[in-house]
Amino acid sequence: MMTIEEDIQFLLAQRETGRRGCMGSVDATLTRKEEHSMGGKDPYKPKGKMSSYAYFVQTCREEHKKKNPSSSVNFADFSKKCSERWKTMSAKEKARFEEMAKADKVRYDREMKGYLPPKGEKSRKKKDPNAPKRPPSAFFMFCSEHRGKVRLDHPGLTIGSIAKKLGEMWGNITAEDKVVFEKKTAKLKLKYDRDMAAYRSKGTVDEGKTMSKGACKAKEKKEKDDDDDDEEDEDEDEHDEDEEDEDDEEEDD
Repeated sequence: MMTIEEDIQFLLAQRETGRRGCMGSVDATLTRKEEHSMGGKDPYKPKGKMSSYAYFVQTCREEHKKKNPSSSVNFADFSKKCSERWKTMSAKEKARFEEMAKADKVRYDREMKGYLPPKGEKSRKKKDPNAPKRPPSAFFMFCSEHRGKVRLDHPGLTIGSIAKKLGEMWGNITAEDKVVFEKKTAKLKLKYDRDMAAYRSKGTVDEGKTMSKGACKAKEKKEKDDDDDDEEDEDEDEHDEDEEDEDDEEEDD
């Protein structure tokens, strides 16, 4: 049996080989921008980091293939069995996969430092963790309230299928029912606007002591542009948070 360190090196080597293979398969005559527009994703972008639970599922899949090389896998059943097995594992048993996740995060952070997005593609700005958090939309609040029930009623559904089901439910409720969630969102939005004004006011006071008048105006314009970007990214952020919540629920369980 391989040690934790050997497991980590083996898996990271596999991921790096796969990433290079993907990059090498692109027609060498294409520019990077053309590659990005054709494939939808930049082949040069570092592969995302994996969670400890993702490493566990990957290991289970490899074990299953070794024992049953010719049989197909029902993804829903397989995922359910992996989740049940993960819940019964001790902290000592999970430590192996947590070490793999930590090592992969180091790899990801290192590669992202040297990564430059293609020209014309706007990289997402790094957000201040102390800044007020933008309130969720009415639909997202509806999803948060009903997701648990959907999972109980349909235990075999994947994350994508659950999201689709929630979208259908939202489309079928009346405008009066939606008002409940819209009012909650509006209330949170008012609080967010007040908190954001205070947050920016504090930053302006602190930075105004050392910034020129022209620099202050440039900063105000940038903040306005950032607000516009936040509006465009809102749906994407909510989708990312939705998936993170699902992963956290599986790992915490």
